[in-house]
Amino acid sequence: MIELRKITLENRRAIFNLEVSEDQRRFVASNLSSVALCYVLATNGGHPFPFAIYADEKPVGFVMLTYGNTGYELPSIVDDSYCILRLMIDKQYQNKGYGREAMEKILEFIRTFPAGPASYCWIPYGTDNIAAKKLYESFGFRDNGEICDNKPITVLQL
Repeated sequence: MIELRKITLENRRAIFNLEVSEDQRRFVASNLSSVALCYVLATNGGHPFPFAIYADEKPVGFVMLTYGNTGYELPSIVDDSYCILRLMIDKQYQNKGYGREAMEKILEFIRTFPAGPASYCWIPYGTDNIAAKKLYESFGFRDNGEICDNKPITVLQL
């Protein structure tokens, strides 16, 4: 069973040590870098939500959600949206359904509107990250034609 958990002093090193495979590194920043970005966003008025992804008491991944302004080039829907800015499953835990289960939990959390109301959730993704695009589409995300930081944006109406 997948759970989203806060990153704590106790689990931070395990989360920082999770990695995607070599050929996937171009798609996602390190978890340490992402947690540092959360700090920067939070101290500058942003609303980041970093979570460890656990499967049966074992950390298997990381997700970083934001609300509103992410500090990046932004799509037109940003003021009324949540963003799944980072999502990764460690290389040794991939292809076990954890990514799909994690997306279910992530969207469930977003739909509680923890930082405020929203009409959309968006995700920037690499055009050659076919597996991620298929996962997002299976949840109803659709490209909206916008490009941010040289990445297409896929959007889900909440």
